[in-house]
Amino acid sequence: MYLLGIDIGTSSIKVAVVDIETQKSVATAQYPDDETSIKSLFPGWAEQSPLDWWEHTQKAILKLNATKLFNPKEIKAIGIGYQMHGLVIVDKSQNVLRDSIIWCDSRAVELGNKAFDELGHDKTLKSLLNSPGNFTASKLAWVKQNEPEVYEQVYKMMLPGDFIAMKLTGEITTNISSLSEGIFWDFKKNQLSDELLKYYGLDQQLIPEIKPLFSSHGTIKREVAHSLGLSSDVIVSYKAGDQPNNALSLNVLRPGEVAATAGTSGVIYGISDSLTYDKQSRVNSFAHVNYSEEQAYTGVLLCINGTGSMYRWAKHNFAPQLSYTEINHIASQAPIGSKSLKVLPFGNGAERMLNNKYTGAQLIGIDLNTHQQSHIFRAVQEGIAFAFRYGLDIMRENGMQPQVIRAGKANLFLSDLFAQTFVDVTGVPIELYDNNGSVGAAIGAGIGAGLFKNIEEAFTKHEILEHISPLHTKTYEPIYQEWKEILKQTLQHTEPKKSEIQ
Repeated sequence: MYLLGIDIGTSSIKVAVVDIETQKSVATAQYPDDETSIKSLFPGWAEQSPLDWWEHTQKAILKLNATKLFNPKEIKAIGIGYQMHGLVIVDKSQNVLRDSIIWCDSRAVELGNKAFDELGHDKTLKSLLNSPGNFTASKLAWVKQNEPEVYEQVYKMMLPGDFIAMKLTGEITTNISSLSEGIFWDFKKNQLSDELLKYYGLDQQLIPEIKPLFSSHGTIKREVAHSLGLSSDVIVSYKAGDQPNNALSLNVLRPGEVAATAGTSGVIYGISDSLTYDKQSRVNSFAHVNYSEEQAYTGVLLCINGTGSMYRWAKHNFAPQLSYTEINHIASQAPIGSKSLKVLPFGNGAERMLNNKYTGAQLIGIDLNTHQQSHIFRAVQEGIAFAFRYGLDIMRENGMQPQVIRAGKANLFLSDLFAQTFVDVTGVPIELYDNNGSVGAAIGAGIGAGLFKNIEEAFTKHEILEHISPLHTKTYEPIYQEWKEILKQTLQHTEPKKSEIQ
């Protein structure tokens, strides 16, 4: 028997089939091969088409089936991981009403900040654990305010994973974890936030049916099953945002455990057993996949928008003909500190950990007689690692003290140089695993469908690929402090990001 996992990423759709008995992936695929573009009609805006996600999901599954490494008819359940905080809205016929306003879109920042001020910081944080910021609730409020003719047609609002599940099953559901990442959930009352919905003038009927995260969210439609070569009794039994899902895939489920990713965005995600929050909402707390009223496990999330996106920009502009493997090798030829070249990797929307300020990405201190490709590529990797350290220190202020960080050997962690730099700059060892979001989603599907007795049984064959310990922490510390001072000076002259259209 097999499980199918779908990872709805910003750059592509990744899918994996996992053997229930071995808990190992037997086949993976992604579509498209090139990175999906982000539509940006105005600076700070970011949209993608949900219908493109659905088309790419189908093509990825068919590409997976074509490997002939498994029998698609033996897939028993489907799990979905997805890019967090995106807004998808549909009418009563389940037609998409507009492109999705995705996670790195900044247009709702000012709306969210105003709500935060008027509802009261202390009161809001104690109930929602976050400022409304530019999260999904604020995005929906932006549509109501700026596109009333669209809002009037809305039947349901969804997160990206809810939408793909709807296309597979025809049913529209959500869960507490998803609602909390949209800042719709009141943790004190353990219900939808009546107060925020009322403040924004949002109709509670727009929220889908709330179901347990690990449960049946519908059976695949017969015509969809036929077109994808699947059995018609397959259920969607798990949906989670990409970071809670990544944590699940790394068996990060208990208080004090910490996961990291370095894809398009960079994330550190730690588990807490209390309803903690950052007073400035620079890091965010959401209901984890195993959250319940009795066991209030939350995920404390640090997000850096400009990580893999920064490295992609450097590749496309300085060495488009080379692979990332070749660029990583070139970067390794430069010395620690990149001969004083510094990079601020913050060019992909307003950064929450910088109080929703948008500094833009910056290369600082270029010497035309000294710096070459190797220095640029290493400085980019170091700048990203410095950004992780800056955010990790905020998490430390809020009580998160990781002794080890778990990550999948993927994206930037495929670079030995970046992995070692990350460890040296943060001072925290990392454990690397052979996993990705689609494999995690497949494991989640097995848990939700009851094909594993419990969560623990799903990870009995979880193995570490590599353990990396700090080597150059003392060398990097003064270099990081120089970088931090540059960031501090930049932030003093940067205003919080505002909407382009009021």
